[in-house]
Amino acid sequence: MKKRIVILISGSGTNMVSLVEATRKDNFPAEVVAVLSDNDDSKGIERARALGIPTDIVRRKSFTDKDSFETALLDRIDSFKPDIICLAGFMRLISRRIITPYEGRILNIHPALLPLFRGLNTHQRALDAGVKISGCTVHLVTEGMDEGSILGQAAVPVLDDDTAETLAARVLKVEHKLYPATLRAFIESDYKNTNAGQQIISF
Repeated sequence: MKKRIVILISGSGTNMVSLVEATRKDNFPAEVVAVLSDNDDSKGIERARALGIPTDIVRRKSFTDKDSFETALLDRIDSFKPDIICLAGFMRLISRRIITPYEGRILNIHPALLPLFRGLNTHQRALDAGVKISGCTVHLVTEGMDEGSILGQAAVPVLDDDTAETLAARVLKVEHKLYPATLRAFIESDYKNTNAGQQIISF
C-alpha cells in the first residue's frame, strides 16, 4: 500500500510539484493526499489545485499565537491521515506539538549542504564564505533549525561568476531530483532513521 504524504508549503511550491509528479510515476511507493499552506499568497496552492491535489490554507495571521496556529494546522494534517509529512518551502519552525505525533516521519529540504549554512540566505552566505561546492540536503525535522539527521544530499559546484540568484537556480533544479529520490529511499528503507553522516542517498 502506498504511503500517504501531506506537503506543507509557504511559497511557489516547485519542490511540491516535483514530489507530486514523482509519486505519479509507476511504482513510486507514495501518494500526495494533500497540500497545506500557511498563507493566502502561496502560488504553490494554485499549482497543487491544478494538479488535482486537495488543498487547504491555515492562515498564520488568523491566530493570535503559535500554539493556536499549530493546533489548527495539526488538526488539518491529522484529517488526511498521513504516514509522512514533507516540508517544501514551509517557512516556519514547528514545535513538539506537531513533531511528537509524527516524529521520525517529517522531512524537509534545505538549499545547502548541512550542517553548513543553516537558516535563511544560504546562497549569499555560501558565496561570502568562498565555498566551491554547495548543494542541498533532505533531513528529518526536529525542533532545532535544520538540525535533524541527514537523509540525502546532492552537491552543486559554485562558479566563479555566480550570484546568489544564479546559484539558487542551479541548486533548485537539483532539489527537484533529490527530494523525490530521498523520499523513495526513506520509504523503501522502512523509515530507518539514519545517524548523521549515514545518509541513505547522495549524488
